[in-house]
Amino acid sequence: MPGLAHPLLAPDEWNALTRPGGAGPLHWVVLDVADGPGVQPDPSCLEAAGRLRNAGVRVLGRLDSAYGLRDFGELVSDAHRFTDWYRTDGFLLDRCPADRAALPAVRRAVHALRTIHDGAHIVLGHGTHPHPGHADIADQLVTFSGPWSDYRWSQAAEWTVDHPPERFCHFVHGVPRPHLEEALRVARWQGAATVWFTDRTDRDSRVGPWEPLPGYWDEVVSRVGTGVSE
Repeated sequence: MPGLAHPLLAPDEWNALTRPGGAGPLHWVVLDVADGPGVQPDPSCLEAAGRLRNAGVRVLGRLDSAYGLRDFGELVSDAHRFTDWYRTDGFLLDRCPADRAALPAVRRAVHALRTIHDGAHIVLGHGTHPHPGHADIADQLVTFSGPWSDYRWSQAAEWTVDHPPERFCHFVHGVPRPHLEEALRVARWQGAATVWFTDRTDRDSRVGPWEPLPGYWDEVVSRVGTGVSE
């Protein structure tokens, strides 16, 4: 899950993630308090993160790389806050640069994150297929993030066949309910075992497409089960 709205704004949605059966298919949930960890611990986020961890779900802190423009020290500081305040299990390095030239900087950032949190689960949020060298740096890569209209005709990069599906994530918004099974087939064909499909769109300026739960959340839970790659 790329990140719901703040628990005070979406309490029912956060509760739905930990009700019986709701946490089963979740590989991880991103916690974004205030475009990062915020300036002080947030009690509502502490409670929400604790419930997820108790349900056996990884909680990842969102770190904005700003496509490589973010100051390294700021990233490290945010990572420390997520770890110290919310006991996160790892990090989503969002808006991660994807080209070959960025490899040294991304390696440096991920090394620092693993130093802060030994055993951290690291996801690189490229949103597109990066240079294949990025696959050797982190646990998972987000190789698609965008609308269903693009996803249904998308193609996986050839180099991805050398890696298991568990290494790749797809975030797709605007997936109509009748096309949910088709979207799951695309993920299987492209070898992505972690997916987030939602019928929400980016046309609503008030919230992003990832902030609400999909209107068919219960159906996603029942269809996906323990993984899309089964």
